[in-house]
Parts: sequence; structure tokens; C-alpha cells
Amino acid sequence: MHGCGGVRLPNPRQVRYTGERCKTGRTVMYRIPNLIVLALILTAVAGGGPARAAEDIAVAAGDRGGAYHALGRGLCRLLNRKTDALTCSLLPAPKGDAPESYSNLFNVHNGAAEFALAGSDWQHYATIGAGPVQYVSEKLDSLRSVFSLHAEPVTLLARRDAGIASVDDLKGKRVNIGRPRSKTRNAVDLILKSNGLSPADFALAEELTGKDQSLAFCHDRVQAIFIVGAHPNEAVEQVTKLCDGVVVDVSGHKIDALLGTTPHLAKASIRAGTYAGMSKPATTFGATMTVVTSRDVPDDVVYDFVKSVFDHLDELKKLHPALRDLDPAAMTRAGLTAPLHPGAKRFFTEQGLM
Repeated sequence: MHGCGGVRLPNPRQVRYTGERCKTGRTVMYRIPNLIVLALILTAVAGGGPARAAEDIAVAAGDRGGAYHALGRGLCRLLNRKTDALTCSLLPAPKGDAPESYSNLFNVHNGAAEFALAGSDWQHYATIGAGPVQYVSEKLDSLRSVFSLHAEPVTLLARRDAGIASVDDLKGKRVNIGRPRSKTRNAVDLILKSNGLSPADFALAEELTGKDQSLAFCHDRVQAIFIVGAHPNEAVEQVTKLCDGVVVDVSGHKIDALLGTTPHLAKASIRAGTYAGMSKPATTFGATMTVVTSRDVPDDVVYDFVKSVFDHLDELKKLHPALRDLDPAAMTRAGLTAPLHPGAKRFFTEQGLM
């Protein structure tokens, strides 16, 4: 529930407002007229009490115009159409340098939103205070898993004339490794380390943004680039269709060993035919988009949220092609490194998914 001027109130679940909200920046409770109280009493005596009011929830869903925001908007629309138990609104991420996933998780941790969309890697880092957030003073130990959604795999693209058929073939080539501290760079660092490579092994190691790397690829400044995200992906489509790029497997026993030590990452597959010239599936790995809440959100609210989504999973799959292969059983475990919220666990247990 929001307060004056659209500011999220710190404890929205503990207060129900019944009248005027704002006076000089303060929230003012308004007395319910005695006739309304009497009506409520008579209703309760006559037949089972008043109906439960819909719970107002917010989903922290990233910057406006981004993929996370679009998915959060679609999720809220689904909930608002299909359930009377919840009313859903979006809480955009604040502008700044922090990654969307981390901003979303922090908004759940501090009570500004009930649910958040975040990559499983950031869920893992935030929960244990490791990786990119190891020096952040506040550990987000209140986070609880709800369910996972689609994969956000690492995609390695190479120029067709570059002779790159595997990660090992990158040695001596011109490669964009991504901006420092970006999700692409984090993934590339893992790949290079697991394969015994470093940027010094490349003829050229660029640190371009996602937009700039596509241009450099098409002009043959770099021979290979990495893109992290769900499929189908517009950037991947552009370089495969317009610049003769090919999708290269990121797999093998070295990657398997990496995945054995990183529970927030998992194998992923890109369907054959997803992009121009792609006659067979591509094998890779990556994080998973997850839905996260806080231990402070009541069990019934989380239960209603999960039930509303799983009861209308067919509609959810239509929101984006990346969601078309959602599997209910996988959604209960893939990338969920934070403890599972009891409300979600109750629903999964009832449905025989755990």
C-alpha cells in the first residue's frame, strides 16, 4: 500500500487505511462511522463475516522499459485479472549504478515491495553476502525464495569466418568480455577461469557495452561476443541475421565442473531454429529468473500469490516466448538458493511438487 505522493510505506501489511491519508506529510487514521461498524457486526452475525479484502502487493521489477519491468507488468496484469485475493502494482527500480536484480532484492528486504524479480546469481550473492556484494555492509538475510521462471543463459556468438567452435577456440581471437562488474563480465570471468584462460590469451580483449559490442562484431573489430539473457533475444537475432554470426556451445567437462560448485547456475539449451542458420540446439548454462520475497511477508499472502500464478500457468507462458517451456516441478527448485518461503512450500506440498 502506498502513502502520500506514491511513497511506499514501510509496513504496508500491518496497516489498513480507511480514510484521509495525507496531512502535512503524515498519514492520518480516519474513524469509521458507527453505522458502518454496526453494519459489519450485523453482517458477521447474519452469515459468516465480511469477505476478506484483496491484499495489495507490489512487485519490484526493474527499470521502466527493461525486460524485468515488462515481465513484472505482465505478471501483475495476470494477477489482477485472474484473482480476487490480490491486487498487484509495480515498484520500478531507482535510477543508479546498482544492477536491477540487486535493487529489486533490496526493495523486498527493506519492505518497499512484497515480491521481486531477480536473477538466481544475484539471489545467491545477496543471500550469502558474496561475489559482487561481498563488501556491501548489509546482508540481505531476510530474502526467501518463491519460485523460478525462465533461464537467462550465456550465449557465445562468433563470426562464421573466425573458426570458433568452442570456448577453447577463443584463444588468440578478438573478443569482447563485457564491462567490469556487469552480468556479462561476471559470466565471462567464470567461463575463462573454468577453462584456464584469461583476457591476456586473446589477441584483443574489449570491454564494450552490449549495444557497442554488436556494432563492433558486425564491423569485424571483434570476432566473438557474449550475451546474457532470455531467448529469443533481439540482440542475438540481429547479429545472426545481419552479421553472419553463429551460436557456439558453451559446454564440456570443464563447464560441468563449474556448475557442480555453483548451485545458482544450471545447464540451459537454446532451441534449434531460434535464430538464422541454427539447425541444431545449442548447449550452454546460466542463471535463472527467480521470484523472491521476504520472511516478513505473511504465509497466506505468499500462498495466494503462488497459487494464482500456478493456477494460470498457461496464461503466464503466453507473456513471452522465453516462458513457453515453464515446468512446474523445475519452478520449485531451479536457482532457488535462498530458503523457500513457508507459504510457497505449503502450496508446492499440496500440489505434490515437493
